[in-house]
Amino acid sequence: MRRTLLAAAFAAATAAPLLTTSPAQAAETFSGSLSQAIGAVSVASEVRTGYDRDLFRHWIDADGDGCDTRREVLLEEAEEAPTRGSGCSLTGGRWYSYYDGVSQYDAADLQIDHMVPLAEAWDSGARSWSAAQREDFANDLGDPRPLIAVTGAENSSKSDRDPAEWLPDRQHCRYAEEWVATKIRWGLSQDSAERSALQQVASGCTGTTVTVEVVG
Repeated sequence: MRRTLLAAAFAAATAAPLLTTSPAQAAETFSGSLSQAIGAVSVASEVRTGYDRDLFRHWIDADGDGCDTRREVLLEEAEEAPTRGSGCSLTGGRWYSYYDGVSQYDAADLQIDHMVPLAEAWDSGARSWSAAQREDFANDLGDPRPLIAVTGAENSSKSDRDPAEWLPDRQHCRYAEEWVATKIRWGLSQDSAERSALQQVASGCTGTTVTVEVVG
């Protein structure tokens, strides 16, 4: 499970923020406390002009295995594995939506949330990206945090709002960590209200760290 695989990385994070590049790998890695991670995200005004959801092509089948990004996330996050049929149809299985603490037993009842919504990403820097970069962001399977399976009601409730406007009912520290990690991973900015809201959450998240590979 992707969350389990990340546990070791989080445990190894240091108290001081690090931005390192391995000689064998061009990608940089950020590691630091949640507060330090929030401070590492630049602050800028948001610009919605020109936004269209269709500018972020999704869901795609990047590896050609018959399962698009939505189904890849569902397969990866299932607490009880579903049966995969032709065309990557999924039957059975069990998923846990941590936003509201609800278990679901039908993949059709789940939506894949972009942790940083597409409109928020546009506002925060994606408007200057190429079409290929926006597609990569919208289908990011290289890290478990940018995409997450949740109940449809929670995804609709969140919509395109940032943490100054919306937080899940539970696990605020986890949500803030995943939000900030996604912004760092993709080099996105935050506005001042968003930053203040995240700092308020972080004040109650002692020991929460952020370790994330930055997209080159």
